[in-house]
Amino acid sequence: MKKVIIPILCFLFSEASAQEIQTSPAEKMNIVKTNVTAYVFRNINLSYERAFTQWFSLNIGFGTMPEGKVPFINAFLKDKDEKRFENLRVKATHFTIEPRFYLGQGYGKGFYIAPYYRYSDVSSNTFDFYYDYNGPDGNTYPIPLKGGGSANGNSGGLMVGVQFFLTRSQNLVLDFWIAGAHYGGGKGDFSMTSDYVLTPDMQAQLKKEIENLDIPFVKYTVETNANGARIKVDGPWAGFRSGISLGYRF
Repeated sequence: MKKVIIPILCFLFSEASAQEIQTSPAEKMNIVKTNVTAYVFRNINLSYERAFTQWFSLNIGFGTMPEGKVPFINAFLKDKDEKRFENLRVKATHFTIEPRFYLGQGYGKGFYIAPYYRYSDVSSNTFDFYYDYNGPDGNTYPIPLKGGGSANGNSGGLMVGVQFFLTRSQNLVLDFWIAGAHYGGGKGDFSMTSDYVLTPDMQAQLKKEIENLDIPFVKYTVETNANGARIKVDGPWAGFRSGISLGYRF
C-alpha cells in the first residue's frame, strides 16, 4: 500500500508545484500600457505586449493625435514662416508592430532590443497661406491661398529600452524607451489654390517661397500653375522615439 501511496503523493506534489510556478507573478504574460510623455504632443495611445517566451515578446501599439496645432512648430519654422501657418491644424495616426528581445530577467522585465515597423498617416485642415509677391512695379502684394492635404509613411527602426515592475505583485509596469529611430519612405499630396490667376512670375516666386520653408525629415517637390501650387511628398520618412510608459501586467 505504501508503495502505491508514496508515488501518488509525489505526483500530486509535483502537479501543485507546477501550478504554483505557472500562476506566479513572474509568468504573467500580458501588459497593457500607455506612453504618458506622448500626451504632451496630444498623442492618445495604447499598446499591448504579449510574452511568448522568457526572452521574446510582441508589442503592438496604436496612437492618434486629434486635430490641432502642430506641436512645437516653432522648432523647425522661422517666426515669419510660422505666422503664415497660423490657422494650420493637423491630425495623425500611427500603428507600430514591435518584437522585443529581453536581455535581463525576461518575461517583460529588464533591458530589451526592439526592431519595429511603423505606419504613419498625417492630414491637415483647409488652412490659409500667403506669400508676398514682388511685382515688376516695385510694390509688394500679399497673395492669399488655401491649402490642405495628407501624407503617409512606412518605416522600420530599432529601439532600446528597459522595463521595470514597480510593485511586489509585479502588476504595475514602467517602460522606459531610452532611444529609438526609424527610417523609410513616405508619399503625400498637398495643394494650395488661389482666387487670383497667377502669372508665370507669380508662380516662380511662389515655388521659391514654398521650397525655402525647408521642412525637416521630409523630402518634397513643388509644382505651380495658374491656380496655385501642388506639393508632392515622395522620399525619406524618418522619426525618433523616446518616452515613458505606464502599464498593468496580468
